Amino acid sequence: MSTASQTTQDTGAREARRARQIFVNLPIRDMARSRAFFAALGFSFNPQFTNEQGACMVVSDSIYVMLLVEPFFQTFTKKPVANARESTEVLVCLSCDSREEVDALVRQALAAGGTAPNAPQDHGFMYGHGFEDLDGHVWELAWMNPDAAPPQA
Repeated sequence: MSTASQTTQDTGAREARRARQIFVNLPIRDMARSRAFFAALGFSFNPQFTNEQGACMVVSDSIYVMLLVEPFFQTFTKKPVANARESTEVLVCLSCDSREEVDALVRQALAAGGTAPNAPQDHGFMYGHGFEDLDGHVWELAWMNPDAAPPQA
């Protein structure tokens, strides 16, 4: 079999597979406060996978954030749970459709009790800003204009 034929077969097999989903699991301290915070930003929750220990926040058809109260989160790892107010465990970055959406989400986060520890960054082809949620998790928001991106070397 030629390399081109194998490449075509591999591509077809990948396309035939079901699209991957991502579930970001984050420890939280207060379920009611966290759900209210993210609802204020316009996110919804899948009731089928939400209870007092965890809430399945829907970001898109293939991206979910599992907000897990700390004692329940701890059952998934033998390592200590990071305190996101004292150390950075992860940077979650969400794409936005416009600069205006980036700014609107940051404003909503601030109004709901979050903080914006950094100033917006404008790189011309890319604009970003972010916030920390009630538990200190960093959420970056980015808009990119592919037509204005610098050429690849």
